Amino acid sequence: MNLNQVTIPSVNVEVSIAFYQKLGLHLIVDARPRYVRFEVPDGDSTFSIHQVETLPEKNGIVLYFEDENLDELVENLKKKGIEFLQQPKDQTWLWREAHLLDPDGNKLILFKAGENRKNPPWRINK
Repeated sequence: MNLNQVTIPSVNVEVSIAFYQKLGLHLIVDARPRYVRFEVPDGDSTFSIHQVETLPEKNGIVLYFEDENLDELVENLKKKGIEFLQQPKDQTWLWREAHLLDPDGNKLILFKAGENRKNPPWRINK
């Protein structure tokens, strides 16, 4: 099994399109205003947005995008006007993370984990 597609809700797909294009995603399906799909810059995954009347409350979606050059990516995005809640920071779980919100308040974590993403020192070996 391969997770290769994620869809998130948005109350304003237009605004979300501009935001995710700034992040570097490439628009491949355009069925505005109700649905759009992007290719991610690396790998074979796709990412889509569908229009909703209201967003889910409380604990929402958290999206993780990994980039080998995290600090450089964050600096480039800041130059494009993207605001971050947390600058790149080394975490105790051995990932380096930067946190931000998309226009609908969905949390994004840009990170660099390398080998530790799937093989941290505490991985369970079966």
